[in-house]
Amino acid sequence: MKILIDGDAFPNLLKPIVIKASKRLEIAIVIVSNKKIYMGKSHLITAYIVEPGMDKADDMIVQIAQEGDLVITADIPLAKRLLQEDVFALDHRGTLYTKECIGQYLAMRNFMQELRESGIYSDGPKPFGKKDVHSFSNVLNIFLSKKERKI
Repeated sequence: MKILIDGDAFPNLLKPIVIKASKRLEIAIVIVSNKKIYMGKSHLITAYIVEPGMDKADDMIVQIAQEGDLVITADIPLAKRLLQEDVFALDHRGTLYTKECIGQYLAMRNFMQELRESGIYSDGPKPFGKKDVHSFSNVLNIFLSKKERKI
């Protein structure tokens, strides 16, 4: 198992949490982005920089992710693609997507996008904060604990 990170929108506040978990459990981290993202120096960390373009990073993540891996992403369409390949997907705010719930999240995302495009609703997601960090940390630790027991 490895942890892949959709790096372009990855919050800096989550880096130490993922690095600590990686070191504790000796799990490789793979960061995919279209710009350099510094996560520190470790033999467990690999970074790929893709050329700019629509879905270039997403396509690489899908290409290198394997069944049972965990991808950290806020990109719901990417999460859906990964779930179809039996890859786990975790949102920055602590939502672990499942095959059963991804359709609802995608529908809500599309609905909110339509509202924003029509001018009815102009707000985006609320700012990322400490509550989100705590939620993410808890869900990541629970997920990794369950995976570790199965190994």
